[in-house]
Amino acid sequence: MQFEPRVGCGAAIIRDGRILLIQRLTPPEAGAWGLPGGKIDLFEEAATATQREIEEEIGLAIEPRELLCCVDQIDRGAGTHWVAPVFLIEGFSGTPTIREPAKHGGLGWFVLEELASEITTPTRVAVAALLRRAAE
Repeated sequence: MQFEPRVGCGAAIIRDGRILLIQRLTPPEAGAWGLPGGKIDLFEEAATATQREIEEEIGLAIEPRELLCCVDQIDRGAGTHWVAPVFLIEGFSGTPTIREPAKHGGLGWFVLEELASEITTPTRVAVAALLRRAAE
């Protein structure tokens, strides 16, 4: 059991009104679809970690500039608490592919209003932020 928050990062990658999600095979939220991202290393800036994680996980080159939201993922039962900034990414280079098949089972573009039935907590928070922005 963990007794202090950990710091992660994520990217809401948007193309043609769709968001790119990956299916998690490992906890937390194994089986659910979520934002690509991962852990921030000690002394690593959040944007740099996001850029690194996206390259490692799905092979895209991104430049995280705009913070979309910050997610608190608290699971008291599991004894975990993750805090994660999520960056809005509307431009990238490369073709998304799964580079860590032991961690991710699928990859796909989803219409914001028609997401997979099981999505991760950070994805819910990010999509809500995206929909609020669209309504403004």
